[in-house]
Amino acid sequence: MEVSDKELDETLFSPLVTPGSICAVFGLRGVGFSVIMGCKSAGASRIIRIDLNKGKFEKAMAVGATECISPKDFTKPINEVLSEMTGNNVGFSFEVVGCLDTMVDVLTFCHSNYGTSVVVGAPPATKMLTYDPMLLFTGRTWKGCIFGGWKSTDDIPKIVTDFLARKFDLDQLVTHVLPFKKIQEGFELLYSGQCIRTVLTF
Repeated sequence: MEVSDKELDETLFSPLVTPGSICAVFGLRGVGFSVIMGCKSAGASRIIRIDLNKGKFEKAMAVGATECISPKDFTKPINEVLSEMTGNNVGFSFEVVGCLDTMVDVLTFCHSNYGTSVVVGAPPATKMLTYDPMLLFTGRTWKGCIFGGWKSTDDIPKIVTDFLARKFDLDQLVTHVLPFKKIQEGFELLYSGQCIRTVLTF
């Protein structure tokens, strides 16, 4: 059976997010920005970014976020803030930090009955995750995500083709270009949260 280009695009950009849905994304590094772009391509109606680093909010809005908030600006738990902002209607939440505590918190961001929470950030290998099973018993779905859920052999050529056709713009994620001899500076920019992605030239 043949698959149309439109169906391929929908499969590539939205293996999870449905059009018109509300998404909450916790974490504003390179992968987090990519999640924003993916949610936008999938047709999400609202994409709310949650992060402590407000210096990246403007860039997040530029790539597709509709709102950006910091937990530091509120006295109540951020899941309650999101519930009030969205009428308790977050369909998809993404943890892109790799912290066990935030993984459980981000699970509570999504709707208790039909919401789906995706763990994108890599968790510490030596620690175990504990959580209240009632968070899942009521109907939430919790899943992990490696490589966006794509099959590299089949999907990488399609991603490259779509990038060359300018269906999405990765240039927005490159904030610094440095010569290779300044690689240490690149790491410092990364660890300090001053960059999204740095390209090293040879």
